[in-house]
Amino acid sequence: MLGAILMVVSGGLLVSAEALLARYEGAVATEDLFGDGQAAKVSDIKGPLNILLVGIDPRDDTTLPLADSIMIMHIPAGLDRGYLFSLPRDLLVDIPAFEKSGYRGGRDKLNAAMALGSRRSDTTPDRAQGFELLSKTISGHTGIERFDAGAIINFSGFRNIVDAMGGVTMYIDQNVKSEHMRPDGKHRPSNNCGCPHPYIGPRVEYTVGTHHLEGWQALDYVRQRYGLPKGDYDRQRHQQQFVRAMAKQALSRDVITNPLTLDKVLRAAGKSLVFSGRGHSVADFGLALRGLREDTILMIKLEGGSIIENGRYRGEELKPVAEDFFASVHNGTVDAFIARNPRLVNAAK
Repeated sequence: MLGAILMVVSGGLLVSAEALLARYEGAVATEDLFGDGQAAKVSDIKGPLNILLVGIDPRDDTTLPLADSIMIMHIPAGLDRGYLFSLPRDLLVDIPAFEKSGYRGGRDKLNAAMALGSRRSDTTPDRAQGFELLSKTISGHTGIERFDAGAIINFSGFRNIVDAMGGVTMYIDQNVKSEHMRPDGKHRPSNNCGCPHPYIGPRVEYTVGTHHLEGWQALDYVRQRYGLPKGDYDRQRHQQQFVRAMAKQALSRDVITNPLTLDKVLRAAGKSLVFSGRGHSVADFGLALRGLREDTILMIKLEGGSIIENGRYRGEELKPVAEDFFASVHNGTVDAFIARNPRLVNAAK
């Protein structure tokens, strides 16, 4: 989820802190997320670009990872602005057959693609395989034929990055009650009922207004969907708003000109991020995207609704305008499409 932020931050760092960026780049894990063998760099980075960003919540090394948060950053040819949009984790899609994991193909929720692709004969899942199948599934559904880079961030790492920054200040646009956490930052206990919402006890509340969130609060807030009027669509908006707030703070003087804070942030990011630039490094992308800033990133909302069959929830489907938006991404005409459809822009305070 925060791969976009790291790209933005690294662009500024190349100008102001090359030594720290070099240390950060060496700490970032690189894996073949697209199954193309991490081909050697053959040319400079040119737009338009599409970057796939996935947040996962691995419980342990033997649990199949689910793609809990799925974002795509589309950057037009000028490389000076971006469009950030989310896909619902429960989006009902066709997942293609995938020989590496033995999956024969079928129709399922989008977040399952990562788990289905991660399967191996031993007990240790392969997250790179899972990302590869997820990217193929998204390409098939959206028509975006190729992603130029991809990143996986785990949620414990997300929390550590926020704490390294000293927390993040953002505007919360609706009241949200946590499903998982108590006001003191501890997990709510389970009543072992076997029901969809088994947690009991007091809940932390996030109220409308400007708040400074610590790592645990930020992670908790961006994961909430139950009890919200639009469920996962509200959650997607909150995640995008937080990404923008984090980008703004990452480029502030409190972070980028403070060597100690900056070093903490970069080291936390290096431990939390898995990156594939298809032959290009994080530094390459940072240099290419040095003109990108938080106020040049537009957040796009793609609304949809639930699919109910015979009284049973099957997943989510997007409204038809999403197909037109995906076509504009594929054709490189997003600027003109958004100019004609400004209602798709998520306003940020």
